[in-house]
Amino acid sequence: MTTKKMKRLPKSVTEVFNKSRSIQLDIGCGDNKQPGYIGMDYRATKNVDVQHSIEDLPLPFPNDYCRTILMSHLVEHLKPWLIIDIFNELWRISRVGGQLLIAMPYAGSFGFWQDPTHTKPWNEATPTYFDPSKFLYNIYKPKPWRIVRNAWYQTGNMEIIMEKLPLSHGIETPGGYDNIEPKPIEKKSKRKVKK
Repeated sequence: MTTKKMKRLPKSVTEVFNKSRSIQLDIGCGDNKQPGYIGMDYRATKNVDVQHSIEDLPLPFPNDYCRTILMSHLVEHLKPWLIIDIFNELWRISRVGGQLLIAMPYAGSFGFWQDPTHTKPWNEATPTYFDPSKFLYNIYKPKPWRIVRNAWYQTGNMEIIMEKLPLSHGIETPGGYDNIEPKPIEKKSKRKVKK
């Protein structure tokens, strides 16, 4: 992640934060910002409160600023080599217990393949790379999230809800955050049936 200076937030955004001590952020909102959310997009449209690309890190928000982050049909457009850094940055700006809401087309679905700007599909296993209770987490060891919902339809969309966990759910190491070793798989005994 770069160490660029954070941009100043518009007064309207800081006013929302000062009233409720957190915000709901709709990243990649375009013209479809959800009611009650602050909209962030790289394009300047009438509904965008913060013009900033999610791939331009760091994001222009202080630590623990968001109670909810929505990314609807955005993740599949991101550069795959930035995904871990982006999710770590989303973790930074979320408060503990804050939720990350993701909607996207399922890997291999018509909805994924129809758009020429889609870069990397996800399937039901992909979110488990971010949850320290799952085996795949130990590959990259990003900042910890807990999967609350992971619904998918092979011919349609995925809906994922993740919740920010405190770092106490993992042990910081030079390579990331280690969690308790996964439990070994128990071997099932093969009993011979007597005839």
